[in-house]
Amino acid sequence: MPKYPHPRLGEVRPSQVVFSYGVGSLIDLPHLSVLVMGLEDWTVDGVVARPIDEERLLRTVRWQLGSQVQKLLSPPAVPPGAGPVDPFSELMRIGIPVALFPRWMLCPRCQRLAPLSSGLFERKDDPFHPERTQYIHVNCDKDKKPVAVPARFLVACEHGHLDDFPWVEFAHRGPTTCSSLLRLIEYGPSGEARDLEVRCDACDSKPRRLSEAFGEEGRARMPQCRGRRPHLRDFSEQTCPEQVKTILLGASNLWFADTVTALAIPTESAKLAQLVEEKWAKLQMIQDEAQIALVRSWSPADFVSFTGYSDGELWQEIARKRSNEQAGVQDDPSDLKHLEWEKFSQPASHTPSKDFRLREVATPKGAGKLLKRVVLVERLREVRALIGFTRIDAPGELGGGPDAGESRRVPLSRQPPAWVPAAEVRGEGIFIQFDEGALQSWLTGAQVKEREKQFLLSHMRWRQARKLTPLEAGFPGMRYVLLHSFAHALMRQFVLECGYTAASLRERIYARSATEGGASAGPMAGVLIYTAAPDSEGTLGGLVSLGEPEQLRRHLLAALRDAVQCASDPLCAEHAPSERGTTVHAAACHACLFAPETSCERGNKYLDRSVLVSTIEEEKLAYFAALGE
Repeated sequence: MPKYPHPRLGEVRPSQVVFSYGVGSLIDLPHLSVLVMGLEDWTVDGVVARPIDEERLLRTVRWQLGSQVQKLLSPPAVPPGAGPVDPFSELMRIGIPVALFPRWMLCPRCQRLAPLSSGLFERKDDPFHPERTQYIHVNCDKDKKPVAVPARFLVACEHGHLDDFPWVEFAHRGPTTCSSLLRLIEYGPSGEARDLEVRCDACDSKPRRLSEAFGEEGRARMPQCRGRRPHLRDFSEQTCPEQVKTILLGASNLWFADTVTALAIPTESAKLAQLVEEKWAKLQMIQDEAQIALVRSWSPADFVSFTGYSDGELWQEIARKRSNEQAGVQDDPSDLKHLEWEKFSQPASHTPSKDFRLREVATPKGAGKLLKRVVLVERLREVRALIGFTRIDAPGELGGGPDAGESRRVPLSRQPPAWVPAAEVRGEGIFIQFDEGALQSWLTGAQVKEREKQFLLSHMRWRQARKLTPLEAGFPGMRYVLLHSFAHALMRQFVLECGYTAASLRERIYARSATEGGASAGPMAGVLIYTAAPDSEGTLGGLVSLGEPEQLRRHLLAALRDAVQCASDPLCAEHAPSERGTTVHAAACHACLFAPETSCERGNKYLDRSVLVSTIEEEKLAYFAALGE
């Protein structure tokens, strides 16, 4: 029995548990590959997992996952101020639980391939350097206890199931009764599947190349998916109709977070009402005025912001808010962007707070007919909650909206969760509102309508290739294409001077026609380019300064000038929306409009620089053709 049955294996930042290494994801360590387990295995309490208050986001999560979700929690972490941690103390147990996956290991010396259950591999722990935990091949016939490595091939399917590669069945070309002593022989230095061969030493079966497991023909040879969910330690209750797809360990499409994001927007004008809204996750449990004094004494830190307000005043505001909720007076949980749009498009009516402060400035000279408003977001707080994940295809590739990936979303727990992991970051941004009249005039043009037909066909072929129905669902239209392309062009220009990296800037697109969202909702046409950092402040002021009229005009003209030509022209400019279901973009590529995955909300789809400016291929689509006239 190992001395440390559950050793610490490494460290990740709390925000990475939501963005990069959430439930169901694989984390590569120097000698191991581990899988983040489901929420039932997590240890969370008031000390190691801090509640995150954002009532609007919590309502949306409940709308998605059920009313049993009670709170948003930060990932468990060692409490601040704990100082150096003794590697043998209980504090070393704080963290997210992981399990070794894949379960098959390979000895690089003798090339023996076997599962951990074979007993051929022994774990070696290092409490002072937990990231050095490793398995050794104890009976290797080539070397003395070499370090084993995880087998780097897995199988997965579009429904989010994940399993070990079927090594035994693959090597024997089907089910077998052989005792199976497998080796994975590498014949070339490239490491490609065509240079790898599986061989069984226990029988006279013919060796088989790994290349036979890849491609469409290779997938047809693979077995049907078993519906395995290793992060939950179970199998899906329903039979999975898919055949498994071979995938490399560490592949970028092995895990995609399905998250819901909201900006912390003050929804009340009165100061006390605003404070109650911010702390509603805790205050909603109070049933009468007498409990307030008791709760104040239990957790004084949570009531610091209510200093100066009596228990009676606080109780009256709690009762008022509860009465409004019972009467159904609250935002639509399926539309998080509507309230944000209202605040950004009417900045004079907003209530400043420590996490939300707006300042409207003049539009750039010469752009007044095309752009209606520029608002500098001097402070903002973004909260993102993890509600599930997908494999093979990202949720954003399955459509728009908070429920886009619901059909293929893998749950975080076996039972409906009572909480979900969340992370909050603070930052700054620039909001740019388009003129609705100019936009409507552009949308009614014949060339724009023809381009929209091309994008719609490409969108439908994309969904058809991924077996998504109905085919036309989730098509955002040319309004979104214009706003999305504009945001990407401006983000690339901002990166040169704002002091942040390209991956630190993000976009939030507000695109809705007058016929969407109900008669009272109204159209939306604007973009928010913002940066959010996971530290206590999260803003340097560099991005906001670029929104001043003269600065923004200079960057806007530079961004549009750079969009005229691309280093990949003429191929880039001639690229039309694909009819083969491979891409859903037009004149856009990595050299001109594509942004990092963390920055784009739609996976670099629905982009076309010809809707911004004239290109060598298309001259009649440009929205900004008259800029400066």
